[in-house]
Amino acid sequence: MISAVLFDFSGTLFRLEEDDSWFAGIKVDEQVVDGHVQAELMRRLTAPTGRSVDMNDEQYGNWMNRDLAPHLHREAYLHVLRESGVADHQAETLYELLIDPASWTAYPDTATVLAGLHRKGIPIAVVSNIAFDVRPAFAQLGVLDVVDEFVLSFEVGAVKPNSEIFQTALTALGVPAQDALMVGDSEEADGGARALGCRFALVDPLPTDQRPDGLIKALTSAGVAL
Repeated sequence: MISAVLFDFSGTLFRLEEDDSWFAGIKVDEQVVDGHVQAELMRRLTAPTGRSVDMNDEQYGNWMNRDLAPHLHREAYLHVLRESGVADHQAETLYELLIDPASWTAYPDTATVLAGLHRKGIPIAVVSNIAFDVRPAFAQLGVLDVVDEFVLSFEVGAVKPNSEIFQTALTALGVPAQDALMVGDSEEADGGARALGCRFALVDPLPTDQRPDGLIKALTSAGVAL
């Protein structure tokens, strides 16, 4: 029986969905950003794994370790933007929006699922590869108090799929791995929880308006009814 649920943040509970105003006046390689270019920039910024642009060894090191320290995160993402043709000052502007929790949109069923698990007495941990504090996003949604633990890579010094970050969450919740479910959008990163014996449910990181009940379905498939 599932007695605790671990959730990824980006693409699982919340999604970074740009506003067209973000790109007002911004050019890529001296060309005005259109919808296609805008979508490609966002893909490069939100891809959880792999190289999205050309990188030398130092830049790749920053990219691989970006979620362990804010300064590495900043350097890594500014490089992606610059390599994509965005001017330095405009890259800085976009980066600040990227790391602002107010810029992130909750999936339609996020609040319902978190509150529902809390009512059932099932502890919750948010386990995220990230280099900034996401708690304000939960506070804005009104569900900060229902999340028992935030296990963020830059705070604990480990990134998914490293078992250490999942074990940190399980230990904090006081739950054995075999009784926990990890929900995330990355088979590679979030699926790493299975190495400890956790169950895993994959969700599709679709735009929020295209995934109204993905979390509910993920929990139901694992035998957790709200």
